[in-house]
Amino acid sequence: MSIEMPVVSALLVLFSVGGFALLHAFLIYPLTLFSIKKVTSGTQCTPTTDLPSVGLVIAAYNEEDIISQKIENSLKLEYPADQLNIIVFSDASNDATDEIVRSYEDQNVTLERIEGRVGKTECQNRVAELIDEEILVFSDANSMYESDAVTELIRSFTPRVGCVVGELRYRDGSNVEGESVYWQYESWIKRMESGVNSLITGNGSIYAVRAESYYPQPADAISDFTEPLSILRNGETVKYAPTAVAWEDTEANVQDELSRRIRIITRSWNSIVRYSDLLNPFLHPGIAYQLWSHKILRWLSPVFLVIIAVSNIALVALTDSILYTILLIGQAAFYSLAIAGYLSEKDYLKHRTITHVPFYFLQANYAMLYGLVNFLQGSNIVVWDTSDRE
Repeated sequence: MSIEMPVVSALLVLFSVGGFALLHAFLIYPLTLFSIKKVTSGTQCTPTTDLPSVGLVIAAYNEEDIISQKIENSLKLEYPADQLNIIVFSDASNDATDEIVRSYEDQNVTLERIEGRVGKTECQNRVAELIDEEILVFSDANSMYESDAVTELIRSFTPRVGCVVGELRYRDGSNVEGESVYWQYESWIKRMESGVNSLITGNGSIYAVRAESYYPQPADAISDFTEPLSILRNGETVKYAPTAVAWEDTEANVQDELSRRIRIITRSWNSIVRYSDLLNPFLHPGIAYQLWSHKILRWLSPVFLVIIAVSNIALVALTDSILYTILLIGQAAFYSLAIAGYLSEKDYLKHRTITHVPFYFLQANYAMLYGLVNFLQGSNIVVWDTSDRE
C-alpha cells in the first residue's frame, strides 16, 4: 500500500498533465481565442484602398504538369496589369517547367532559374532581392487563386501590418479527406488569432509581405513560418484575409501527405529554435501564449498521447476506479476507428469520414513524432520533391 499510493499519484499527475496539454492545444486554446474575440471590441484600422505594385512569386520545381495552368490562373487575376509582375522561380528544374514559363514572357511573366537546388526559402530570398514591387505575394505552383485573391490580400494591409495570409481551401473530392477537415479547423483558429492579436504563421500557398518588411530567411528555415515570426519580432502584426482564397487538391494519397507533414514538422522544429525570445511570456506574452498553445504543444501531441495511454493502462491495473476504465475504453474505441480508417485506405473496408478523421489524426501525430525525432537527431530537410499532380 505504501508503495502503490505514490505510484498511483505519479501516474495520475502524468495522466492529468498529458490530458490537459492535449485538450489545451486542440480545444481550450481555440475556445479561449473565441471567448476573447467575443468580449473585446478593439478599434479596427481602415483597410487600404490603394493598389500598390505587386510581385507574385511562384515557387516551382519540376512542375511541367501544372505550371501552365498556374500561369493562366495568375493572368486572370483582377488586379491592374501594370501593377502586377508575375515571377516564377525554378529551383533547378530538370523537366519542361522552364520552357513552359518562357513561352509566357510576352505576357509579363518572368522566369528566374536558380541553379544548385537550394530549396524554396533560399529561392525566395534571391527573388526578393531582384524585384522592386511594394508587396510580395508568395504562392505555390499548384495553388489556384480566386480572381480577386490578390486584391483581397492587399485590402487587409494597414500601417501596422507587415504580412497578410490568405485562406487555403481544398476542392471537394480531394484524396486525403482528413486533411481537408483539419484545414477547416485550422482556418477557424486563424480567424480567431487574427481577430484577437496576430497570426503566428503563414501559408506557403498564399501570403503577402511588404517588401520593406521582408526578412531574408536561412535556407533551412520554413519561410512561411519564420517570415511572419521575423515580422512579429520587429513589432508589426500578421493578419488573416479569409476572403483571399486559394484552391488546391490534397496530396494524391496518405503516403504523400505523411511525407509532406514530416518535412513541415522537421523544418518547423529547426526553425522555432531561432525565435526562442518569442517563446518567453515575460517578453512577448501574447505571442508566446499563441506559439506554445498552437505550435509547441501541438507538435508534442504524440508524446502526450503515449503518456495518456500508458498511464491510463497502469491506473486501471492498479486501481478499481470505473472512471479510468471508461477513459481507457474511450481511447480503445478511438484507436479502433483509426485502424478502420487505415483499412479503408487499403480498400479493405468502405470509406467513412468517422473512421478516416481518427486515422488522419493518428497519422499526423506519427508525422509529428517523426519530425521531432529528426530534430533531436540534428537532421533537417531543405529541398522538396514535387508530388504527382495527376
